[in-house]
Amino acid sequence: MPSRQAPVLLGVSLKMYFGHHQTLNWTRKVAAVADRHPAVTSGAAKLFVLPPFPAIVPVAGLLSGSGVDFGAQDVATEDSGPYTGEVGGPYLKEIGCRYAEVGHAERRRLYGEGDTVVAAKTAAALRNGLTPVLCVGELDPVAPDEAARRTVAEAERLLRGREGAVVLAYEPQWAIGAPEPASAEHITTVCRALRDWLGARPHHAGSTVIYGGSAGPGLLSRLGPAVGGLFLGRFAHDPDAVASILDEIRLGAAPETAVA
Repeated sequence: MPSRQAPVLLGVSLKMYFGHHQTLNWTRKVAAVADRHPAVTSGAAKLFVLPPFPAIVPVAGLLSGSGVDFGAQDVATEDSGPYTGEVGGPYLKEIGCRYAEVGHAERRRLYGEGDTVVAAKTAAALRNGLTPVLCVGELDPVAPDEAARRTVAEAERLLRGREGAVVLAYEPQWAIGAPEPASAEHITTVCRALRDWLGARPHHAGSTVIYGGSAGPGLLSRLGPAVGGLFLGRFAHDPDAVASILDEIRLGAAPETAVA
């Protein structure tokens, strides 16, 4: 399938680490970085931020004009109704969200979200015009080829019958919160397999494969074009670290070719 050059995609999930004012202060600093950094202003890089639910609206205001997109760390399986504590896709779309994260290993482990729930949340995001940031990845360390097989099978289960662009965030569960990410060979093997799988499915045109799991500065320089970007957690808490990764992109690290 033909391909096209696309920006390197950097996503940041703030999880529940910051308080409200700290979230807003961090957002101001990242917006300032994006405003002036040549990787962003040239279109070589694209950023998105996933703050806690209460911060989404003020974060949207702070990011206005910066070129940084935003979204939510979760989305309900249903669009509306008697679902206490949930936030539906139409609500997220109304307040300007572009992305919705689904299937993160922590939600699977802590809240028992299995494939049925993750697939339903993915469907909810897509039908409401949100791009799912769909997290996939093996539970335990295995050889790269086996990890690729398992992860492609997982993506196929979760996206069966769905259409639309997605961000597949490859996050091997054993690497989340670890001192180091998976090896470059491991990451590129799995991400290449995911890209090939998406590339054979025109109904997912425009999709991107990124890597998360203790991702931080210095990693992009060791990865190849099969990896379309990074999904950052704690290593993005310092806005200077975000700027450092943008520097890598500016210098030509990991040029992406997106599924078209």
